[in-house]
Amino acid sequence: MRRSAYEDRALPIGCGQTCSQPWVLAAILEALDLAPGARVLDVGAGSGYLAALLRAAGAARVDALEVSPQLACRARRNLNRAGVTGVVVWLRDGRRGLAERAPFDAIVVSAAASAVPPALTEQLAVGGRLVCPLTEPGEERLWCLERRSEDWQRRDLGPCRFVPLV
Repeated sequence: MRRSAYEDRALPIGCGQTCSQPWVLAAILEALDLAPGARVLDVGAGSGYLAALLRAAGAARVDALEVSPQLACRARRNLNRAGVTGVVVWLRDGRRGLAERAPFDAIVVSAAASAVPPALTEQLAVGGRLVCPLTEPGEERLWCLERRSEDWQRRDLGPCRFVPLV
């Protein structure tokens, strides 16, 4: 897939999953607006690429969750080969989050759901941001949710297309 690396389209990474296209990853990083030292949860580690970008964008620690054993292994290998440190790839159901490492300053969900899993909203720190594609009747949109104490601010980042959250 090296020839396709600079194309603005999702690329297959195996196991029926894809790596999001560059403009989507850029929109996610911009919406998160990570402060140096941020603790980030990456739900759907895939190839490990987004976890590497999150580290490069200032995250001190990235916990990446992947439900597929093959992809979790591939993500670890890719991150290791690229010399990326500060990322731990966990073989876990991302819908449950990672309570033992919470709270998180930012959470990214790289798969579409009809609603944000409750465990993820509970694990987001006050002032934190969660970016997630949500399936709505007839379309899918990327949302940024910011936790403001007990209330939430929602910002629509536009139409998108992601694999389903499993």
